[in-house]
Amino acid sequence: MPRVDAPEGTPVDAPEGTPVDAPEESPENSYEGDDEGDDEDDEGDDEDLLAARARRARWAAVGTGAVLALAGTAAAVLRAAGTAPVLVPVAYACGAAVCALAAVMGSRARTRRALWTTVAGVMVMALGDQFD
Repeated sequence: MPRVDAPEGTPVDAPEGTPVDAPEESPENSYEGDDEGDDEDDEGDDEDLLAARARRARWAAVGTGAVLALAGTAAAVLRAAGTAPVLVPVAYACGAAVCALAAVMGSRARTRRALWTTVAGVMVMALGDQFD
């Protein structure tokens, strides 16, 4: 049996005989409240939401960089006091310095760069762990 396409604009699951140009719901009856002036408020709400998300991302970058810098510094001090090869505490200290740089970048609203710098700092510290 040949396939017959429905006229353009007809819903796929519409029963036969449904007019093509019939609106599904009239706009006057869809919302009973007054929505004048809502567009201006929505733009302000979107800007506030984006600003709040950016603020949280900056704080996350700063906090993560600071915590990892402290952890790397502690690991460098502990490994320097032990019998580990010299390369191990140096790698931890360099990774901690990179994470501290990431915390500073995060505080200056360079969030994406700060998070990638944090990843690089952790990778340098992981090299210290591999040398151990």
